Amino acid sequence: MRRLFAAGLLLSLGCASGPAPDHDGFVPLFNGKDLSGWVQVNCAPETFRAEGGRVITTGKPTGVLRSARMYENYVVEFDWMHLKPRGNSGFFVHSGALPSKGVPFTKGHEIQVLDGDSEDGTWTGHGDVFSIHGASFEPDRPHPKGWMRCLPSEKRANPSGQWNHYRVVVNDGTIKLEVNGKEVSGGTKCKPRKGYICLESEGSECHFKNLRIKELPSTRPPADEVAEADQGFKSLYSGLDLRGWVVEPGGEEHWKAKDWVLDFDGKGGAKIDTEGRYANFALFFDWRWNDKNSLGAPAVCVRGTKTFPLKPAEKAREWIRSEVRVQGGRVIVLRDSKPEIDDRSGGLPERGPFCIASGGPIQIANVFIKELD
Repeated sequence: MRRLFAAGLLLSLGCASGPAPDHDGFVPLFNGKDLSGWVQVNCAPETFRAEGGRVITTGKPTGVLRSARMYENYVVEFDWMHLKPRGNSGFFVHSGALPSKGVPFTKGHEIQVLDGDSEDGTWTGHGDVFSIHGASFEPDRPHPKGWMRCLPSEKRANPSGQWNHYRVVVNDGTIKLEVNGKEVSGGTKCKPRKGYICLESEGSECHFKNLRIKELPSTRPPADEVAEADQGFKSLYSGLDLRGWVVEPGGEEHWKAKDWVLDFDGKGGAKIDTEGRYANFALFFDWRWNDKNSLGAPAVCVRGTKTFPLKPAEKAREWIRSEVRVQGGRVIVLRDSKPEIDDRSGGLPERGPFCIASGGPIQIANVFIKELD
């Protein structure tokens, strides 16, 4: 009886701590039923879904779904399939929690999930591995144009409509990719070398299944080789439409959702407000003046009443990241991490919408907010 009780206790403890490993040490990354353990970063809720034991991305808008926790050293396996020729997607490792400035993707390393090759031979659909948006690594073989990108040693991927199997080994700053049973690409000296795992949405429907992972011992990366961690920010823009926003009368035809970018043509109602009412919060968004002939800047309005014009852009179409922090009666605005406004005059209501207004054509992206106490 004591042995039976002990066995039952161990079994219950194993279930409480997560899925039991297979005989080869792997555990599921996807439970086959829902997206538990995954976080929608900058896409609409319907962009990624669990269906029939698969994770399916519609490809719209461009963005990522990431793991809820970071991983360092591991072996991960999964199957993927594009339904149509020239489909594009990706699998990220060592990823940060949020998109980099002016792009819909996170800093990290991408394992290409693509159907088709380039005409000039600079990229393929057979297992390219490369660094993105501030990450770095050394490809196993030099790229013909000197890019931080490893092209596969041979073409092994099946075309759209057929499944492909990837096995990715990530260990102590190295990446090795096997495509349908054979290693074809990789790299070393990855920075960062610990972070989140992401599935990418990029324009076309893609299916993933049999995602599983086996963690390997830590090699204790220093802090500067660990990706940016989740700090509780949530996206305010779906990438598909203006849900969650209210456009000033007259501007309904002038503010448009264009994939990961919110576009204003500079005509009609110039202001857009969040439906949500916020008291204390930290918020950031990326913007650029979308007019080659003139330069300007948006203004931000906090709690629906107080407006703060931002410093004009110095170059057309250059992305700027503005950060806004409201705490009590104080408003702080940063421009690319540098102080721009520090207003302590107060006079704010207890709660209200956050607003963006522009006197000219502007593009906005990566709008994220974190409510504060």
